[in-house]
Amino acid sequence: MPVEEIVVDIQLVDNNNISIDLKPTACGAFSDVWTIAMNHAPPNASGPLSGYRVLELGSTVAGPFCGRLFADFGAEVIKVEPAEGDAVRMMGKSYEGQSLYAASILRNKSLVSLNLRSEEGREIVRRLVKECDVVIENFRPGALEKWGLGYDALSEINPSLIMVRISGFGQNGPYSERAGYGVIGEAVSGLRHVTGDPDRPPSRAAVSLTDCVTGLYAAFGAVMALLHQKKSGVGQLIDASLYESAFSFMEPHVPAYEKLGFIANRAGSKLPDSTPNNLYSSGDGSHIHITAMGNAVFQRLAEAMGQAHLATHPDYAEARARSLNSDALDKLISDWTQSLPLTELEQRLESAGVPATRIFTMEDIFHDAHFKARDMLLEVPHDTLGTVTVAGVVPKLSVTPGRVYSSGGAVGRDTTRVLSEIAGMSKDEIDRLGSQGIVFQSEDRHSKQAQTS
Repeated sequence: MPVEEIVVDIQLVDNNNISIDLKPTACGAFSDVWTIAMNHAPPNASGPLSGYRVLELGSTVAGPFCGRLFADFGAEVIKVEPAEGDAVRMMGKSYEGQSLYAASILRNKSLVSLNLRSEEGREIVRRLVKECDVVIENFRPGALEKWGLGYDALSEINPSLIMVRISGFGQNGPYSERAGYGVIGEAVSGLRHVTGDPDRPPSRAAVSLTDCVTGLYAAFGAVMALLHQKKSGVGQLIDASLYESAFSFMEPHVPAYEKLGFIANRAGSKLPDSTPNNLYSSGDGSHIHITAMGNAVFQRLAEAMGQAHLATHPDYAEARARSLNSDALDKLISDWTQSLPLTELEQRLESAGVPATRIFTMEDIFHDAHFKARDMLLEVPHDTLGTVTVAGVVPKLSVTPGRVYSSGGAVGRDTTRVLSEIAGMSKDEIDRLGSQGIVFQSEDRHSKQAQTS
């Protein structure tokens, strides 16, 4: 019996696949279900940066972190890396042979693999640049110029192009050609000198802090440039350096040296000239950080301690006095915190409206209701692991929020699609370049399933 009408039922299986169910409306003997892979093409994003296309040539942390921010908020980000993969894939922990750091920092991106040391590989970059709004790079200054991919050359191809250049020491100056990682920038900036305990060598945070800070500044600069580009049609260059980004956090210490000759030093867990603002031991061997530098907050702390008179004592009544007598005040607070277990301290201080907390571990975070309520732990699809949990999107926008729809995947996962759809290259051309080691193609799990079907 011929079928006069077919109902097509389309459902989203997950962030990477759709299911198409074909059903006849009349009596018929067939019903077919197809699952089609979407091959990680960027979705029709609703984020505030949707419609913008970003080419990420950066590597390791600062460049990819900058690109990740764009991708979180809807931009189409094309990540270019060599066949062996970005160095960030070698950082952090791995699971079943997969880089967990890359799963997060390369999320929402189209992953393309090119040999930029070949002229044909660089020509592909030029073709992509014509179709992009922003280029992100963090090679050593001068490297792209040697390849004919500097800002002057690329802006001739695309006059409205915005180029984000991230480096250790900036694009000019005596240090510009020096190699630099985030921690090197911290050391030069003075930030490393004030990190840690005063009786020990300078310490550091156990994350690539300055790389991320620089990536954040770079993304902020690029968005400002996009606003200008929208008005004028003119692109520009963003010069973001690791040492300057770290140095910007030294803000209170700059005028203090200029006017007073004061050289800030390490202060351990306390914040100098902000008292009390320190880490204290609890009675059960844990620790709690208490911040009560404002007069009203300190009064509430004194009352919670059962020592309300401290709020009117001449040594502690005002913020300046508390800082001058910080050691004595910290001793009084420490004697109190050591008399109570951590849980009771937290309860008393929260009830009193005093900012205080235990020091969270990652295990604490995964079990914390607030992190869950704020969507700060996101379970997203992964090509081979099924799913992986990554940090949530920051900041929260009420009308155009960012989102994470896929994690980072295999090197070259999207090479064929991007070069075909955006660079306008034929399959034969892509295959030829692949055989010559100029491009690298890697089909993901879903594409292979679709081809088998």
